[in-house]
Amino acid sequence: MEFLGLRFRTMLFLVAFLYPAFVESLIRHYKFSVVYKNTTNLCSYKPIVTVNGKFPGPTLYAREDDTVIVRVTNHVKYNVTIHWHGVKQRGTGWSDGPAYITQCPIQPGQNYIYNFTLTGQRGTLLWHAHNSWLRATLHGAIVILPKRGTPYPFPTPDEEKIIIMAEWWKSDVEDVINQATQSGLPPNVSDAHTINGRVGPLPGCSSQGGYTLHVENGKTYMLRIVNAAINDELFFKVAGHNLTVVEVDASYTKPFQTDTIYTGPGQTTNVILTANQGIGKYFITASPFMDAPIGFDNATVIATLRYKGTPANPTAILTSIPPRNATPLTDAFVDSLRSLNSKQYPADVPLTIGHSLFFTISVGANPCAACVSGSKLVSAINNVSFVMPSISLLQAYYYNVKGVYTLDFPANPPIPFNYTGTSPANLQTTNGTRLYRLEYNSTVQIVLQGTAIIAPESHPTHLHGFNFFVVGKGLGNFDPKKDPEKFNLVDPVERNTVSVPTAGWTAIRFRANNPGIWFLHCHLEVHTSWGLKMAFLVENGEGQNESLPPPPTDLPTC
Repeated sequence: MEFLGLRFRTMLFLVAFLYPAFVESLIRHYKFSVVYKNTTNLCSYKPIVTVNGKFPGPTLYAREDDTVIVRVTNHVKYNVTIHWHGVKQRGTGWSDGPAYITQCPIQPGQNYIYNFTLTGQRGTLLWHAHNSWLRATLHGAIVILPKRGTPYPFPTPDEEKIIIMAEWWKSDVEDVINQATQSGLPPNVSDAHTINGRVGPLPGCSSQGGYTLHVENGKTYMLRIVNAAINDELFFKVAGHNLTVVEVDASYTKPFQTDTIYTGPGQTTNVILTANQGIGKYFITASPFMDAPIGFDNATVIATLRYKGTPANPTAILTSIPPRNATPLTDAFVDSLRSLNSKQYPADVPLTIGHSLFFTISVGANPCAACVSGSKLVSAINNVSFVMPSISLLQAYYYNVKGVYTLDFPANPPIPFNYTGTSPANLQTTNGTRLYRLEYNSTVQIVLQGTAIIAPESHPTHLHGFNFFVVGKGLGNFDPKKDPEKFNLVDPVERNTVSVPTAGWTAIRFRANNPGIWFLHCHLEVHTSWGLKMAFLVENGEGQNESLPPPPTDLPTC
């Protein structure tokens, strides 16, 4: 019998190898070793935390409906988790990755196996650490190809390239956030931005080369652009070339042309670049967007696009860098995004709403006797600064552990005020591990309202476990009577991360058809550290397929 089993497995392997079109889905195995790597950037040296010694980390490749199994082994001194940003985790909430939300961290010397299926998803996503600020260097791309035999809904490009933008600190990023926590003040901003791990030439450090994208005239290239930055929204440009947007956050869009991409931390954008210019070297730039009066990293990273046949040491063709506060440019880009909404890829926007939520996003100040100024900066949703538990919320829910969280997160701000006008006199927030409960398959609308408390700014906001439709946005205070009349309920863009405009609002809708506990938080790590986060508890439905399964046997302990 053992011999027959071996023969059967061998035959299955041969069928998959020789006739891949007959294999609907595969199981893909990866090994992630979290290790230190000595690295030089900005003409200075430091050890960084990486996966498999790479920065950015290895790309995870799979196809739609494949199962992915990743064994993560922690060889560094920090606790670690990995979040598969944008993966819906249908029935695999134990593999989502945020520390103390769906799992306890992987402690030094330990390992954990993440196991999830990419059901109904295709496109570009990212993975990153989800504990403290480790994702500064602990990140990489996820490429989900369509099922075999299924073409892209646009002309197939000749080649595909991955572009990962990030931030770089000369200091250890864990020291940066620890010092800020102790002082109660904002953390130091990054010293540079990177494209595919390289800062490029900068004043005082011109010896370091930047990333080079090699192209051939007449070919088309799909650039899979990932914003893996910690705290910065970024513009991306290629001198002399237009870019056709075809996908964001692993959701197809109606194609449109632009010369500038706008992307927030955690967002991904797929664009088609046609190499139709003269032979030569063209600058690629990633520069920050900031339309608020606060500190930020103003450095522009330069890479190059180089045509085949370009002679040595050519003069680079320059591009204009958008003003850092180019709000009209970001508005135009966001307003151009529309779901494909085809028969094959419909936009299933919830038209009736079961839970209508109004979440104010704010920065405040709470007393802190140990801090330099006697107070510390905090951030909140509906005036609640989220307190991280000491054990996983998902474990506490599954095993009915009392006293870990409450189910009383407010659906509306406790005290209405002029959100984008004069700040209230009291800047303090309340603290709590408060969740909001959703029935299985209920429909949800959230209006994310920015505020002007201390300083208004943009907030890229990420929802775990779901995609959502961005049905509306605007400046100032949301008007519940007039603004819904302008909602796009036909072909709104589908995302997992959306930027709430400075002193404005964004409305999203989704269906809560994934049981478990799911994090909602600002993807600016500085604000997440200050408490700008909350979680939804989605109840079980009927039967095994609509219920949270038991935890895996190797789930880390706290």
